Amino acid sequence: MDFKDLKLIPCLLKALESQQYTQPTPIQQQAIPAVLQHKDLLACAQTGTGKTAAFALPLIQLLYQQKEAGEGSDNIKILILTPTRELAIQIDESFKNYGAYSGLKHLAVYGGVSQYHQVKHLRQGIDILIATPGRLLDLVMQRYISLQQIKIFVLDEADRMLDMGFITDVQKIVRKLPVKRQTLFFSATMPPEIVRLSQSMLDNPVKIEITPVSSAAETVEQAVYLVEKSDKRSLLIHLLKNNEIESALIFTQTKFGADKLCYALRKENIKVKAIHGNKSQAERQKALSEFKNKNIRVLVATDIAARGIDIESLSHVINFELPNVPETYVHRIGRTGRAGASGKAISFCGMEEKMLLRDIHKLIAQPIPVINNHPYQMADAGLSLPPKPLMYNRSRGGRRNKIFMQS
Repeated sequence: MDFKDLKLIPCLLKALESQQYTQPTPIQQQAIPAVLQHKDLLACAQTGTGKTAAFALPLIQLLYQQKEAGEGSDNIKILILTPTRELAIQIDESFKNYGAYSGLKHLAVYGGVSQYHQVKHLRQGIDILIATPGRLLDLVMQRYISLQQIKIFVLDEADRMLDMGFITDVQKIVRKLPVKRQTLFFSATMPPEIVRLSQSMLDNPVKIEITPVSSAAETVEQAVYLVEKSDKRSLLIHLLKNNEIESALIFTQTKFGADKLCYALRKENIKVKAIHGNKSQAERQKALSEFKNKNIRVLVATDIAARGIDIESLSHVINFELPNVPETYVHRIGRTGRAGASGKAISFCGMEEKMLLRDIHKLIAQPIPVINNHPYQMADAGLSLPPKPLMYNRSRGGRRNKIFMQS
């Protein structure tokens, strides 16, 4: 199947061709026809599956056709709510690329920067608004934005909204929307709170589940190094001396830890920058741009970058510290191995992190290969892995299949 089979209009096909996209991903194959039929959508798909295009392409087509039929106006017709500034910017860039020949106007609004330029663009009239919850509510309260004419509402990364404490803001925004609307609901995982939220928002939705909930992408080769906490920095420098690591996104638990690691890497003449919550929006965007343009080889980040950052040809993700929440591991490593490309995810596991590693094993239902031949091997490495926990997963027929995790 290619995009022509999805009955997309010529201006979209031209834009896709210019981006060298020819074949839709599974979520695009299922979501695009449903959205074009004006149906509500409930999609559970892991990061890197192409879900932004899965809603952006049909939304551009629907709005373009309405304008062609003389039904257009300067009122905002489509609202896309997303949890982070980075993701809002990424989605806005996607609409710019996919809608290059549509003539539609779109805008991303988010906090951390002055609202002056955002308000200026709003006054000029836009068709599609991409927003983070806090800034959107601020602009609504100041009466710069009205949600009364919204025809289609997209809630992206719903589980991340929950993790970041935005669900109350989401509910406030939903109450300001017209009752009669089309709603598209996307989430990488479906915890009970998210299931309840989806049930309150959707009307007989088309349900799409592309991959098992909280599974790791098959295109990502995973490995774990057992190493004492005090040796992690030395091990990282040792690995970065290998030219095979063309680019690396490294995750730390804290902002202080990210800055400290950057300082150590710079002393080894490694080009590196950090992005985290203490950095201004301008600083974060500059660092990300330099990383994407390969002006720097390494980007150190806290979990503010675990989702919403799309980096082409990212060769490696390195978990300098394991996350406290196992689902975060899946989102972190999903930054590589995107759009069918391959990637590698390396994790450092110290003695005090063995329980975190066990939880990750349970979540992804597969063992992560252990790399033993390195100069900083933990003296008592065997204690850092769980002793082959017995697990179950459900097959399509509903039977429980045993999985023995290897230590």
